[in-house]
Amino acid sequence: MRHMTTLATGTESLTRDALTVLQPGFTGTSAPEWLLRQLGEGLTSVGLFGRNIESPEQLSALTAQLRGVRPEVLVAIDEEGGDVTRLEARTGSSFPGNLALGHVDDPELTRAVAHELGLRLAACGVNLNWAPSADVNSNPDNPVIGVRSFGDDPGLVARHTVAWIEGLQAAGVAACVKHFPGHGDTAVDSHHALPRIDADLRTLHERELVPFQAAIDAGSKGVMSAHILLPALDASLPGTLSPAALTGLLRAPREEGGLGHTGLIVTDGMEMQAISATYGLERGSVLAVAAGADALCVGGGLADEETVLRLRDALVRAVLEGDLPEVRLADAAARVRTLAAWAGGTAAAGADGPPRPQGDGIGLEAARRALRVTGAGGHRPLTEAPFVAVFSPTANIAVGGETPWGVAAELSQLLPGTEAATYGAGEAEAAEGPEAGAPRGPSRLVDEVLRVAGGRRIVAVVRDVHRHRWMADALDALLAVRPETVVVEMGVPQAPPAGSLHIATHGAARVCGRAAAEVIAGEGAGD
Repeated sequence: MRHMTTLATGTESLTRDALTVLQPGFTGTSAPEWLLRQLGEGLTSVGLFGRNIESPEQLSALTAQLRGVRPEVLVAIDEEGGDVTRLEARTGSSFPGNLALGHVDDPELTRAVAHELGLRLAACGVNLNWAPSADVNSNPDNPVIGVRSFGDDPGLVARHTVAWIEGLQAAGVAACVKHFPGHGDTAVDSHHALPRIDADLRTLHERELVPFQAAIDAGSKGVMSAHILLPALDASLPGTLSPAALTGLLRAPREEGGLGHTGLIVTDGMEMQAISATYGLERGSVLAVAAGADALCVGGGLADEETVLRLRDALVRAVLEGDLPEVRLADAAARVRTLAAWAGGTAAAGADGPPRPQGDGIGLEAARRALRVTGAGGHRPLTEAPFVAVFSPTANIAVGGETPWGVAAELSQLLPGTEAATYGAGEAEAAEGPEAGAPRGPSRLVDEVLRVAGGRRIVAVVRDVHRHRWMADALDALLAVRPETVVVEMGVPQAPPAGSLHIATHGAARVCGRAAAEVIAGEGAGD
């Protein structure tokens, strides 16, 4: 494939602008030669994922490599804390996520957590965070937001979104609030398909947009668009590709009915199926910039030079063929460079210093305060090692399947000899057998749990049990036989508490598991 720079003359500035609006990822824990080469050609942003990070020291060395070529490079990451962590993808996060912070409802605590997280990012040379999520989780069956939201009340979500942004940006890391215009009322994951929200404009303004307006008023440096169809706003195009959403609503001044955002507009991952499967990566990218997006997030699943060159050339070609106004591309690139100039100095200075201490500190304090413990009156702390049965759903792509979660690792430190096993929907389906409508009773899955547990106390760990019939049935069957079982819900605690002791952690971060383990072993208590 021959690229546009060999086919057209007078396109040098267009080519640099096209590279500037891309935020690609890459594979490996050091910068590949192709990435350094493209930074030299005009690329201004790089996206980091869990695959790129092994330790704070390694991450600092990586960002120093990038800045050796382009001192004001934007180094972006998807670090929400809680379930969605890239900085600690291999161990689980030192910070609880949004739902835990929203449950505590102490904005000063939220601000402190975000500030400490921001200091750790800045110390490693990261200066743009694709966070926080400002989605109002109005649909408890939402498969992709859930504990990533501060809650289902727009006012609560707004005040904690503002606190999170203020804490993060005080550390010198730009916030990018997401997923505009709001992903909370969806029943489809946009990684796999195009979600649709049929709320009317009044509901949109009274619910979804409240936290985004608060975030913009608080000075959030960026806003990330969502790949969702909201017919009341645009009958045919998802938010990321919609001029009505990005220019007419998000960018328009408040006196004209818009939200008045003057900072960067970043897209959600362009390789996600909601866009790429319908519009294609190149066409979708052109449509997004034309609609008002300034930066294209790519690289979650696409991480090579060929992708960068394809998108660069698609944007240049669109300008030359009249499908994308040159002034729109130039404006998008200018916004990226403006944010890079703001963020570069602070993060670069931080990267020269020692890494931040990695203790749990404020994160564990927040996780302890976020616990909801019921049935504790008759609970005797465990003094002997239990068996932990983890009923695990399939992880959504945003969370990733590589990040450990649960309470077993933390319990084993308090109660040596703790053992665990994980059971999924596949085991449950196999255990039920072929007979439709057969009495549910203790399934073979639960029989297996009982066999492995023996006489040990059982701790059942679930995640969004209200969304998974197989999980609810297995838990009911287990409790019918072993009512003294301790239940730990690490997702959205929508289902009624069950078990002799029920602990809702409001998230599955490592510190949430630690806080729950302390209660089980009698070393702490929640609210």
